[in-house]
Amino acid sequence: MSNIISLTSVTKRFPVGDGEFTALKNINLNVEKGEFSGLVGPSGSGKTTLLNIIGSLDKPTEGQAIVMGKDIAKLTHKESARLRNEHIGFIFQVYNLLPVYTVFENVEFALLLQDYTKAQRKKAVMEALDWVGLASMANKKPSKLSGGEGQRVSIARAIVKRPVILLADEPTANLDAENAHGILKIMKRLNQELDTTFLFSTHDEKVMSYLNRIIHLRDGQIEQDEQITAKSASS
Repeated sequence: MSNIISLTSVTKRFPVGDGEFTALKNINLNVEKGEFSGLVGPSGSGKTTLLNIIGSLDKPTEGQAIVMGKDIAKLTHKESARLRNEHIGFIFQVYNLLPVYTVFENVEFALLLQDYTKAQRKKAVMEALDWVGLASMANKKPSKLSGGEGQRVSIARAIVKRPVILLADEPTANLDAENAHGILKIMKRLNQELDTTFLFSTHDEKVMSYLNRIIHLRDGQIEQDEQITAKSASS
C-alpha cells in the first residue's frame, strides 16, 4: 500500500502576543490508503492543528506535508480548496447543518461545486443517505432530527463525493454511548466498503476501541504510534 499522507518534520507555530506558541513539533507520520486510525491525546496536544494541516485548512510553519501527492505548503488557496472539494471529507463534532434546508439539500450541497448533473446528484445523495440509514428522512429539516441522526447526515454529506480521505474531529463528542457506537459502526463499514482512509482526532475511548492504529500526541509531539491488530468492538 502507498502512503497518501506523508508528514516530514512538520512544525506549526502561532503568534501569541509578542511571542509564539508551538502547537506541533517535528511531526513525522505516514498514513496508508484505507487505514482507520486516530490522533489521540488530551486537549492542547495538537490533534486538531495536525488534522487541519492534513486537510489543507492550514499550512505547516516548517517541514513538509504531502497529501495525495500535493505539498500542502505550496498550494494556492484555490488549489487547497480543490483538494478538499474533490478528495477530502470532513466530519466535526458540531454538525453544521443548514437549518432552512432539508436533509437531502444539506447532503447535496457538497456536490454543487462539482461537475454533476441533477440526476447524478440525486443518485449520489440517496446512496449516501442509504449508507447511513436515513434515506426515509431525506425531506425532513435538521430541527426534526435527533443528535445521532444529525451526525449521520453530516457523515452522508462528507462521503457523498466518495472522498479518498475522511477527517473526523471529535465526531462522537456530543453523542450518547448508543449513538456513538452506531456512528462508529457506520464509519467502519464505509472504511471497509469504500476503502476510504479515516483519520480521527479524539480522546474518546469509544472511538479508540474501533481504531486499527492509535497515534498518541502530547504537547505537539508523537508520543507513541500504536498498531492495533484486532478490535472486538468493531466487529
